[in-house]
Amino acid sequence: MNWLDVIGWGGSALLVWSLLQTRILRLRALNLVGCLVLIGYNGVLGVWPMVGLNVVLAVINIWYLRKMIATRHDDRTYEVVEVGTGDVFLAHTLRVHAADIARFNPGFRWDPTDPARSAFLVVHGDEVVGVVLVRATDPAVAQVELDYVTRRYRDFTPGEFVYRRSRLFTDRGFRRVVSPPGMVAPYYDRLGFRREADSYVLDLPATQPA
Repeated sequence: MNWLDVIGWGGSALLVWSLLQTRILRLRALNLVGCLVLIGYNGVLGVWPMVGLNVVLAVINIWYLRKMIATRHDDRTYEVVEVGTGDVFLAHTLRVHAADIARFNPGFRWDPTDPARSAFLVVHGDEVVGVVLVRATDPAVAQVELDYVTRRYRDFTPGEFVYRRSRLFTDRGFRRVVSPPGMVAPYYDRLGFRREADSYVLDLPATQPA
């Protein structure tokens, strides 16, 4: 096997690996790289039908990547919907993703009967992409008990629309939001939170522009 064969097999393996990804942004990026490798490989060999196929696939990947990156911080991309703490669909969502939730929030425990708790679903169209559960520790402080994003959308941090682009907290009189302590791979420093002990804290104004 010569170096050209190694490149060809490597590109094919990358394409297969990309299809095993659950995170759509990573899937598209890896698939694009695999296509580019195979364009070069088949171009050297003069296998033009395969060059054409991979050029088309690369263009499709670029189109989707551009669209996903351009809309990842767009207010119109996601919507935050409040649901009851005892909502049946919320309970179903928590149950379906229980193992993944435990991986990133090992200390999470949810009591739907506590009147101090609130629940929000982050949706993209008709698809649930995240769950945010909070508890009022005092009238001005919202303690986030769960901030979960499904694997498919984990590269897009849709939770930012709960904290920075909605009035969910300020309309309830909260002046501070505290992230879950001990959360694995937190992203709050990118949203303007400051580190405080093993949590992150966001100070809110009395009112927040829509």
